[in-house]
Amino acid sequence: MIGVGSEKHLLIDGSNILHAWPELRALLKRDRDAARARLSQVVSVIHDAEQVRLTLVFDGRGPELVVECPNGLPSFSHVYTPTGTTADDVIEHLVGQAADPSSCIVATDDRAERQTIEAAGAVGLSSDDLASWVQRAGTRQKGQLTRRAKENEKNWQQKEH
Repeated sequence: MIGVGSEKHLLIDGSNILHAWPELRALLKRDRDAARARLSQVVSVIHDAEQVRLTLVFDGRGPELVVECPNGLPSFSHVYTPTGTTADDVIEHLVGQAADPSSCIVATDDRAERQTIEAAGAVGLSSDDLASWVQRAGTRQKGQLTRRAKENEKNWQQKEH
């Protein structure tokens, strides 16, 4: 499937995935900001466990492009397009400007968008494939935490003796 590592950049069409995942679609009807925050929380495991740069791109929120780094790290960002510019436009621009477009992975169920970014050299990923990746990354992260806890316990036991 997709290799992992710091050279990879996962770009997520936020609005598309919000509508594709049933849990988020239901939350979106009640609270758009909460749905965006939940999506960010869910996919952050890919960034954290697999060291993949991650950018969530959301459609129009004001007169200019806004970039936020919710956890303070530039490798995990939210981009809000200016009104009149779509997430697809920004994603296509980011892929086009990448030093190595093949390092870009774009998560969207929009067929036309996937064809465009794949023609530019990026890898397309469906919402289902993204959900599977989140699941695998979560399992990997749990394993890492379990190993770290065992190492810590062993170190504490050694210090006590």
